[in-house]
Amino acid sequence: MKSALSFRQLVSLSTLRALLSAGIALAAIAFASDSFSRMGIAIYTEQYLAVVLATSLALIFIKPQKDGVKRYSDSLLGAIGFSAGIYLAFEYPVLVERQLDLPLDALIVSTVLFGLVLEGLRRVVGLSLVIVVLLFIGFALLGHNLSGALQTRHLDADRLIVYLGVDTNGMLGLTLGVAATIVIGFILFGQLLLKSGGADFFNDLAMALMGRSKGGSGKIATIASALFGSISGVVVSNIVATGVVTIRMMKQGGFKPHTAAAIETVASTGGQIMPPVMGAVAFLMAEFLQISYSAVVLAALVPAVLYYASLYIQVDLEAAKENIKPIDPELIPTKREVFSQGWVFVIPFAAVILALFSFNQRPETAALWGALGALVVGIMFGYKGKRMKGSDIWASLEETGHSIVDIIMIGAAAGFIIGILNITGLSFGLTYYLVGLGEGNLFLLLLISAIVCIVLGMGMPTVGVYLLLAVLVAPSLIQVGVEPIAAHLFIFYLGMMSMVTPPIAIGAFFAASIAKADPIKTALTSMRLGWTAYIVPFLFVASPSLLLIGEPLDITITIVSVLIGVWAVSVGFAGYLGNRLNTISRLVFIVIGGFYLLPNLGDNTFIIIKLAGLLLLLLLYSVNYCSKKQAALQSQKT
Repeated sequence: MKSALSFRQLVSLSTLRALLSAGIALAAIAFASDSFSRMGIAIYTEQYLAVVLATSLALIFIKPQKDGVKRYSDSLLGAIGFSAGIYLAFEYPVLVERQLDLPLDALIVSTVLFGLVLEGLRRVVGLSLVIVVLLFIGFALLGHNLSGALQTRHLDADRLIVYLGVDTNGMLGLTLGVAATIVIGFILFGQLLLKSGGADFFNDLAMALMGRSKGGSGKIATIASALFGSISGVVVSNIVATGVVTIRMMKQGGFKPHTAAAIETVASTGGQIMPPVMGAVAFLMAEFLQISYSAVVLAALVPAVLYYASLYIQVDLEAAKENIKPIDPELIPTKREVFSQGWVFVIPFAAVILALFSFNQRPETAALWGALGALVVGIMFGYKGKRMKGSDIWASLEETGHSIVDIIMIGAAAGFIIGILNITGLSFGLTYYLVGLGEGNLFLLLLISAIVCIVLGMGMPTVGVYLLLAVLVAPSLIQVGVEPIAAHLFIFYLGMMSMVTPPIAIGAFFAASIAKADPIKTALTSMRLGWTAYIVPFLFVASPSLLLIGEPLDITITIVSVLIGVWAVSVGFAGYLGNRLNTISRLVFIVIGGFYLLPNLGDNTFIIIKLAGLLLLLLLYSVNYCSKKQAALQSQKT
C-alpha cells in the first residue's frame, strides 16, 4: 500500500511539473502574440514576469526525490514561492504605487521571493552567483561606511528589499524581462524545429557536405553542432543532443576520445556566436545597446567566421596527421536527397527574418512566427517521412519550460544586482574603480575584464553569463572609449569560453563523459581548438574593422590579414602541414601568425615585417609540400 501511494505521488508530481513547464511556454506564447490585449485584458509586463517567476520557483522546488521528508519540505517551498509570485502579479499595480510607503505585504512578498530566488539560484548554478549577489547586498547596506569610489548612499534593509522586489529596476526589470520573453520564444522555436526533424536534417546536411573529405566525421560534428547551437542557445543541451551521435562517429572514424569530445565542445559552444540566431543573445544585445538586431548580426559575422575557420583548419590538419579516413560512402546521403526532403526547413528561418525586417515585429513575436513555421513544417512535411505528432508538440512546450528555469533564476538575480547598482550609486563607482585598476592602460583593463568574465561565467548558461556581464563589466569598457558593440561582444565571447575553461569547464566535462575521456585533457584540448575566442575579442576592441566598422578598404585589409594569422597560428597549434612540424617550425608559424593578428598601426616597418613573415610562411609551406612529395615517391619505390 505504501509503495503504491509513493508511486501515485511520484506520478502526480511528474504531471504537475509537466503542466507547470508547459504553462510557462503557453504564457509566453500568449504574451508574445498580444492575446491578453486582444481579449480585452490589460496587464503590466511585470505581472506577466511575476507569473513566470512564480511558476519557475515551483518547478525548481517541486521535484520527485527518494527522501520523502525532503520532498515534502521542497514542495512546501515551491508552494510558498508560487503563492508569493502570484500575489505579486495580482497586487502589482497597488504595490508599485505604494512602494515608497513600505507596505507590510510588499516587504513580506519581496523578502520571500528574494530568499527563494537565491536558493533556486544555488540549486541551478551553484554558490558562485549567490555569493556575488550577497556581496552586492553587503555593499548596499554597509557601503556608506567606505570612502572613495565605492562609497554608497545609506539605505535601510526594508527599503532595499522592497525596491528589489517591486521596482521595475529590480527583480522585475530588464534582465528577467528579456529572459521571460525573447529567450523563451527562441527556446520554443528551437524545440519545435528540432522535433519537426530539424536535428536530423542538420546532421544529414553536414554529412552530405563533409562526409567524403578526410576526417569527415570531425567536420560533420563542427557544422552540425554549429547549426544546432545557434538555435538552441544552450551549450550543454547542444552537446548532449548532438554529441551522442557525433562523438561516437568521430571515435569510430579514428579521432582520439578527448579530441572528439573537444571538437564537439568547441563547435557546440561556438553556436552561440553564429549569426543569425546566436542563441537569442543577439536580441539581448540589441536591447541593451538600443540598436537594430541586424547591426548586431553584421558585427558578429567576421569573428564567428574566424572562430569556425580556426576550428575547421585544426580538425582538417588533425585528421591528416592521424591519417583519419572519410566516412564510409554507404552511410553518406546524397546532397540531392537531403535538400529535396529538407528544403522546407528554410521556412521557419524565413518567417523569423520576415517578421523582424519586413514587418518590424518584436523579437519575441518574430520567434513565435518561426515557431509557427516549424510547427507547420513538422506537421505537413516532416523529414524522411516522419511528421510531428501531438505528443511532440506537448514535449516541446514541456522542454521549453524546463530549459528556461535556470535562465529565469539568473535573470532575477541579475535584476537584484542592477537594482543595487541603481539605488546605491554603485554603478558609477564600480565602473570608476575598474577603470582605475587599468590605470589608463586599455590592454590591462581588457585583461582584468577577461578574467572577470571567465570567472563569473563558470557554471552558467551563456545567456545568463551575458546578462550578468552586460551589467557588471561592459559599462567600464565603454567608459574608456571602447565601441559599445565591441564591448558587449568582448564580454560575450570571454564569458562563453567559461564553458571550456578549467577548472569548471562544464561543456568540456559533459562531452568528456559522453566520450569516456579524461575531463581535464578534454578541456585543455578544447582551449587549443577554440583559441580564437580568447584572442579575437582583444583584436576587435583594438580594431573595430573586424566588426565591419570603418572604411571598406581598411575592413578588407584587416580581415585578410587576420585570416592569414588565424591559419598560421592554427597550423602551429596543430603541428602539421603535410608532415609533422618540429617545435621550432611550430613556434615560427605561431609567432608570424601573431603578427598578422595584430591591427595595422600604419607603420611601414610593421608592414615590412608582415610581408617578410608571409614570404617565410610560403617558404615553410613549400618545404613541407616538397618533403611530402618526396616521402610519397620513396614509399612507392619501396
